[in-house]
Amino acid sequence: MTSAVYAGVMSAVKRATVYFEPDVHRALRLKAAAADRSISDMVNDAVRLSLIEDADDLSVFEERSTEKSRPFDAFVRELKRRGRL
Repeated sequence: MTSAVYAGVMSAVKRATVYFEPDVHRALRLKAAAADRSISDMVNDAVRLSLIEDADDLSVFEERSTEKSRPFDAFVRELKRRGRL
């Protein structure tokens, strides 16, 4: 990566401090080294995947927003009545 490209990339990213448990940090460092990637790249990918899952969940909630809701206690009683519990 040339210094101009590096400067452009670095001006587009934001810095944050993240605290990991020691074992998680060690595992992350080892995985990053084995994959020849930076910890930042791996964390960015993990956060991005989590946000994609959230977006998918939200779209499903929106699709099902017109469905009738059932109280939890009524659902459990119905399971018990049908012999499922």
